[in-house]
Amino acid sequence: MSNISFEFYPPKTEDQQAQLDRTVEKLKPFAPDYVSCTFGAGGSTLTYTAETIRRLRTKHAVDAVPHISCMGGSREELRALLAEYRSLDCRKVVALRGDMPSGMGQVGELQFASDLIELIRREHGDYFNIAVGAYPETHPQSRDAQSDLKNFKRKVDAGADVAITQYFYNADAYFRFVDDVQRLGVTIPIVPGIMPISNFSQLRRFSEGCGAEIPRWIMQRMQGLGDDVAAVRDFGAEVVAGLCDRLLQGGAPALHFYTLNLARPTVAVLNKMN
Repeated sequence: MSNISFEFYPPKTEDQQAQLDRTVEKLKPFAPDYVSCTFGAGGSTLTYTAETIRRLRTKHAVDAVPHISCMGGSREELRALLAEYRSLDCRKVVALRGDMPSGMGQVGELQFASDLIELIRREHGDYFNIAVGAYPETHPQSRDAQSDLKNFKRKVDAGADVAITQYFYNADAYFRFVDDVQRLGVTIPIVPGIMPISNFSQLRRFSEGCGAEIPRWIMQRMQGLGDDVAAVRDFGAEVVAGLCDRLLQGGAPALHFYTLNLARPTVAVLNKMN
């Protein structure tokens, strides 16, 4: 299947590493354009993403794309990471503001994703293709939807090449967001982020934290299925596959799957898509 990508998080234990290795091998047959790895900010976790990128590229022979975040990293640490990614022949990065690492009292030297993009462009020119985040249902920390749109435009003006959205389950929110930013002059591709549904209580927690809305009808159906794990998985895959089909039919340029380092939920969606 073309025009898809998968996101992983960096494992911190041997068991997590083995889980990720199994997941990558199960997803590779779908021939993703690339896979990405999220960023652990603060302290020793700064190294986890780079280690995972190296393993994905060498052991699994996939085009692995690192996330880089402003939070918790000094300019010098960010420069060192970028130099390391160039040495690994990474030509794409995902540049994010990121969340405040727990226990840290202050942000890194760069405050906004646009600052990070400017740093990358200033020091590396056009070497990196830069992806940024987008929020069809508005970033939870934004003052309002209009200021969030303007902030997104700043990232594009700073040099972003493509955007990947936060996950959502309302296709209209995505299409409206695309229309709104195009009216502001944005022409870069905006790729929908897709979160397969497997563990509903976990999804509800995630969604409360990141501002993603779970439509009431999905909540009601999921709650009605209770502890029937197989039924929850099947219904979740059906809902998300339908969302993916509608997005692609409506002109979405690609799909980016948030795997949570699990293969089964994403495979179930891909197998149900038209």
